[in-house]
Amino acid sequence: MPDIKKILVANRGEIALRVMRSARELGIKTVAIFSEADRNALHVRYADEAVCVGPPASADSYLRIDKIIKTCKDLQVDAIHPGYGFLSENADFAREVEKEGIIFIGPSAESIEVMGDKLSAKSAVLKRDVPLVPGLDKAITDVAFAKKKADEIGYPILIKASAGGGGKGMRIVEDPADFESQMDRAVSEAKNAFGNGAVFIEKFVTSPRHIEIQVLGDQHGNVIHLFERECSIQRRHQKVIEEAPSSCLTPEIREKMGQAAIDVAKSCNYYGAGTVEFIVDEKLNFYFLEMNTRLQVEHPVSEQITGVDLVKEQIRIAEGKALSYKQEDLSIKGHSVEVRVYAEDPQNNFLPDIGRLKVYKRPQGTGIRVDDGFEQGMEIPIHYDPMIAKLITYADNREEAISRMIRAIDEYEIVGIQTTLSFCKYVLQHDAFTSGDFDTKFIEKHFQASDLDEKVTDIETEIASALAVKLWSERQKKRTAQEANGEKVSLWKKNRL
Repeated sequence: MPDIKKILVANRGEIALRVMRSARELGIKTVAIFSEADRNALHVRYADEAVCVGPPASADSYLRIDKIIKTCKDLQVDAIHPGYGFLSENADFAREVEKEGIIFIGPSAESIEVMGDKLSAKSAVLKRDVPLVPGLDKAITDVAFAKKKADEIGYPILIKASAGGGGKGMRIVEDPADFESQMDRAVSEAKNAFGNGAVFIEKFVTSPRHIEIQVLGDQHGNVIHLFERECSIQRRHQKVIEEAPSSCLTPEIREKMGQAAIDVAKSCNYYGAGTVEFIVDEKLNFYFLEMNTRLQVEHPVSEQITGVDLVKEQIRIAEGKALSYKQEDLSIKGHSVEVRVYAEDPQNNFLPDIGRLKVYKRPQGTGIRVDDGFEQGMEIPIHYDPMIAKLITYADNREEAISRMIRAIDEYEIVGIQTTLSFCKYVLQHDAFTSGDFDTKFIEKHFQASDLDEKVTDIETEIASALAVKLWSERQKKRTAQEANGEKVSLWKKNRL
C-alpha cells in the first residue's frame, strides 16, 4: 500500500486540527470540509485546502457521504480521517470510502459493525473468555422469559439498547413491577435515537467505576494496549474529567485488563486505534462494556503517559505498516488529567450556553496542553456539540497533575458564555476525587449547583460596563466644560477623569 500524500479530515473543530497537525509533521497535505456555520473556523484556515459541503445542519454537511467522497475525488485525496463523532463509527461510510479506492483511516467496516452492536460485541468476546456482566446475550423477544432471567440475576437490573450509546435507550429497574413499563420506554427511546429498538438486560453494577483501555492494532495481526484511562466523572452518561492512569488499579489488575482489551480487539480482527470500555465494581472485578471503534475524545491523556502519537500511528497503520511499538516498549510515565470545557451552565443543570467569546485566553506553562478550535471573538454555534476545548495537564505524579490543572483552570479566561470550568475545579478539589474514592455517581453524591461560587451573569457584566463608560464620559464632559470656562483643573484630576 502506497504512502498517504493527502488526507481529508471528515470532521470539524479541535479534533480536525489535532489530526491535521500530526499529518503536517508527517509531511502530509490536509483538506478540511466545513459547513456554512464554520466558514471562518480555525480548522478551515489551518488546512492546505478547504471545501464547503453544505449548510449548518450536520445532516446537510458533515454527514453527507456523497459530498465528502466527491471532494476527495476532486482534490485527489488519498485517505479520509473521520475524527470522532459524525461518521467515525459508520460502517457504511467506511465501506463506501474503501469501495471508491480511498483509504479509511480506521478499522474495517466489519469490525465497526461487530462492535457497533452491543449484542454482537458480546457474542464475539465470549469466545475469548472476556469477563461480561451477568445478563442476557441476545435481544429480548419473550418478556416473560426476560423477567424470569431478571429475577435470577437479581435486581437492580439494566435494560439497555443494543445499538448506540450516550445513555439513550437505557433504564435501571429496581422493582420487578416496573420491568415492562421501563422496557417499553427503553425500546421507544432506542427506536427514536438509533432506528433499532432491540434491547437486552444485564445486572446493574452499583457504584461502578468506568475504566477504559486504549488499544492499537495493525493489519498484520499485532495488537498492543496503552494502559487505562479513568473516566468515572460523568454527567448524563457523558464523561467530563478523565485521567491516566487510574488511581484504583493494582499492577496485576492493570495487566489483566490490558490483556482482556487485546482479546476484545482480536475477537473482531481489529486494526487502528480503538478503546475497550469496562465497568469495575467495588471489589475491582471488571466487566466488558463496549468497544469504541475510533479515536476517543480523551486520547491525549494516553499520549501524555506513553509518549505515543496516536494519530500518527493511525496513519501508519492505514498505510499497511506494522506497529511502531511492541508491548514491552511501553510503560507508564507520570500522570495526566483532562477536563472537557463545555459551553454549558453547571448552575442550570448543565444546559448548553451559546454566544460570542468576548474574551478567550488559554492557560500556558509547563505541562499544559489545550486542544481547541476557537479563538477570541468567535461564536459558539448552536448546531454542534457544545465542547469548546480539552484542557490537559501532565506531571510526574497525580497530585502535581491535579494542582497544575487547578492552576490552569484559574488562568483560563473565557467571557461571554458560561462554561464547565468552575464545576471541574470543584471536582478536582473535592476530597472524594483527590483521595481516589469516587465512582460514576460522583455528581449525584457530591455536587449541587449551590456549591459553586455565585456567578455574575453577562447581563450584569454589560450593565456594569455601560455604567463605567457613562461615568467616564460625564467626567470628560465636565473637565472640558471647566477648561472652556477658564477654570483650573489639576494635573492629578486630569489624569484620572
